[in-house]
Amino acid sequence: MFDYEKYLRLEMFPHIWCPGCGDGIVMKSLLRAIDRVGLQKDEICMVSGIGCSSRLTGYVDFNTLHTTHGRPLAFATGVKLAKPSLNVIVITGDGDALAIGGNHFIHACRRNIDLTVLLFNNATYGMTGGQLAPTTPTGKVASTARQGSIDPPFDACKLAIAAGATYVARGTSYHSQQLDRLIEGGIKHKGFALIEILENCNTYYGRPNKISLLELLQWEKDNTVNVKAAERMTPEQLQGKIITGVLYQADRPEYVALYEEHIARARAKVTAEA
Repeated sequence: MFDYEKYLRLEMFPHIWCPGCGDGIVMKSLLRAIDRVGLQKDEICMVSGIGCSSRLTGYVDFNTLHTTHGRPLAFATGVKLAKPSLNVIVITGDGDALAIGGNHFIHACRRNIDLTVLLFNNATYGMTGGQLAPTTPTGKVASTARQGSIDPPFDACKLAIAAGATYVARGTSYHSQQLDRLIEGGIKHKGFALIEILENCNTYYGRPNKISLLELLQWEKDNTVNVKAAERMTPEQLQGKIITGVLYQADRPEYVALYEEHIARARAKVTAEA
């Protein structure tokens, strides 16, 4: 049996997540992935912003930073530049990353800085009362959209690919074993890695939309299809389906390595001119 406790700050429990929340499932997948990669605790710095998902950093026994709303990628960039040897993992939510933090998100992708980003997508602002999020499906009810949202939702993976990320994957809280592998791949990847995780918020998304926890999980099962299976399906069969798995992977120069080369050239020039 997997020993989760060795990675946890047990004195921080019980946690604040609602019963049935997908955050705990994702945290367990993350810990299993870290264990499979074989990283030591002090080789990791985990950075989070504000939101239900971002409370995760308080529960795990690594170097951790719980930062301000929408800014975890800015803090993580600083950590990675200051200490490139660290494996920097960012825990963020759909509002934290794509709304107030959207500018940081696209530029971290553009730079291809070596960060592993877990974007918890529960389609709502769960911690602050269920407000409309950038990922809330059109027509769904939120505390700030009582008649249903008229906004089109963001596709975080397409946005990341367009902005320059070099590892982009999508998983769900239902398909936890697949999620282990996706996170493991993101940690091993040299460059900006995004793993979007579709997860259930039965309290602030499910209740106002009259969807039970079991129905939310069943939706994740029934409405997603693995990228390999999708390659064999027709456009008609894929209608309304969300593709999971590794959606994009490429090799491109990583930002910190380029930055260190730049500093070395500058120092060599100063030395030569002295």
